[in-house]
Amino acid sequence: MEIEKDMTIEDLVEDYPFAEEFLRVKGIKCIRCGEPIWGTIEDACKEKGFADAQIDQIIIELNQELEQNKNQNNEQNNQHTRRIETSRIKRD
Repeated sequence: MEIEKDMTIEDLVEDYPFAEEFLRVKGIKCIRCGEPIWGTIEDACKEKGFADAQIDQIIIELNQELEQNKNQNNEQNNQHTRRIETSRIKRD
């Protein structure tokens, strides 16, 4: 799933916990950061004074972070699988 600017903040941080820190660094506090914000990513950005081009860039960066997180998770899963396979070989 790709992150879109019409995605709600609530869904964003629930589905992608890394987004909480990302938004905080950008100056957009969210549900878990202490300043409850409801609505979409775009709404929250506009409320903080971001221009449309800046909002588009934030969405691009969020999706890049999402891809990096997926790649890290895949690598961790691969390492875990290799450890399991290695331990099976040692037992046999």
